[in-house]
Amino acid sequence: MEPLTEQEIRAAFVNCTKGEAKRLSVPRDLADRPWEDLDYLGWRDPQAPDRAYLVSPLDGGLKALALRCPGPGAQQTRRSMCSMCLTTHTGGVSLMVAPKAGKAGQQGNSVGAYMCSDLACSLYMRGKKDAGVGGRLHESLTLEEKVQRTVSNIAAFMAKVTA
Repeated sequence: MEPLTEQEIRAAFVNCTKGEAKRLSVPRDLADRPWEDLDYLGWRDPQAPDRAYLVSPLDGGLKALALRCPGPGAQQTRRSMCSMCLTTHTGGVSLMVAPKAGKAGQQGNSVGAYMCSDLACSLYMRGKKDAGVGGRLHESLTLEEKVQRTVSNIAAFMAKVTA
């Protein structure tokens, strides 16, 4: 993924108002992110632990989503699997819910998916972050195929939000 600026990130949001996008917390360490290992940018809001954000290059541009998720105190003790990268975690997967874009979102409609709580799917797939014992199941797919599957899963989730 190419490095992003704060302005690019704020302009890419599709499921919140421009005012909300202007006020949300963008990571201050954008220059230090491992961009070459990221397939999308995801982060939790340090000021609002029940909020997360996801930015992905799609269709020649950027799309970003505002997400709702359980706060850090709502960790589960059972093992769950991320529906984006298929990494399993004990307490490290959360239901992320995105309001739909446009009129459907204004009416309260939303779309949800179980994702890595820290939104670090790209780093788990590449072995840059450890999900613990049994976190990554053995697969015969190459890294490129796993990346493509995750990118496709993110694109499908975003398509549901913008449909």
